[in-house]
Amino acid sequence: MADHDHSYKQIFSHPEMVKDLLQGFVREEWVTQLDFSTLEKVSGSFVTDDLRDREDDIIWRIRWAKEWIYIYALIEFQSSVDQFMAVRMTAYVMLLYQDLIKSGQIRKGAKLPAVLPVVLYNGKPKWTAVHNIAELIMDVPGGIDQYRPNMRYLLIDEIRYGISELASMRNLVAALFRLEKSQSPEEIRKVLVHLIEWLKSPEQLSLRRAFTIMLGRVLLPRKVPGQIVPELNNLQEVDAMLAETVQEWTQQWKQEGLQEGRQEGRQEGRQEGRQEGRQEGRQEGRLEGGAYFLLRFLNHRFGPLPDWVPEKVNSADQTTLELWSDQAIEAQTLAEVFG
Repeated sequence: MADHDHSYKQIFSHPEMVKDLLQGFVREEWVTQLDFSTLEKVSGSFVTDDLRDREDDIIWRIRWAKEWIYIYALIEFQSSVDQFMAVRMTAYVMLLYQDLIKSGQIRKGAKLPAVLPVVLYNGKPKWTAVHNIAELIMDVPGGIDQYRPNMRYLLIDEIRYGISELASMRNLVAALFRLEKSQSPEEIRKVLVHLIEWLKSPEQLSLRRAFTIMLGRVLLPRKVPGQIVPELNNLQEVDAMLAETVQEWTQQWKQEGLQEGRQEGRQEGRQEGRQEGRQEGRQEGRLEGGAYFLLRFLNHRFGPLPDWVPEKVNSADQTTLELWSDQAIEAQTLAEVFG
């Protein structure tokens, strides 16, 4: 996970990524008034009054409209649900303001700049944490609510975007999300075609290198554990390697995902059975675990599922679930899975 976060931070240390993130995934009117030629990376190191260091992830600033008001974007990379993320993001924004004041960047009488706190979430569980710190604070009658802090963060949940939606965008961040969601070497190669075309100019060498490192050292080793991924120097070498290993890796890729899901299903089934203390509980738990995995696997392969799919899966018996799971490995459509 540390390597994953580092590779993400390296990629988002390029202005092209920040521009595509704002234009493609922050669909608000003020974004159209930003002057993207002024994008400037800001140091993310702050020291609080009690001398504890805090290294923020990525901070940029950009001028807005004609007033040249600064917009600071804090990007927090997250792969698991944090119930108190709103508290963390509020603290980071306050540290940023404190640093701007101490460094003399806020003129006397001037207002603090606007801040866009962004959480980039790439975890599998659905994000359930509240987005506003005010929702975490208890209600007390008698007027004390007026002192309650009120700050939201923007959640960008990459897993919830469908492949078709991402593929329709000429956007580097959408391409990154497609790589994360890819279920076969063929899918990665489809994205590589676009990245090679979009990042062909000489001044984009550093960003091309960042994508190459992420693919070779983080994404591919995670997708095909046990396989040796050679040192790759550019995106063309990544594509050539995948072309040579596509058949072998595709089968391993799917088998790894299927085995992982089956183990999760059996584990959830055993846990449910122990809690109930009855044989019926164990059987029910295994069934629920198998249905949960199959739905997850189908969502990863085919994108957002129509309503009839969960209904069909949740009503099936264990034998049928195993049959559909086997068919899902090679199926090209949902119809083939249930055929």
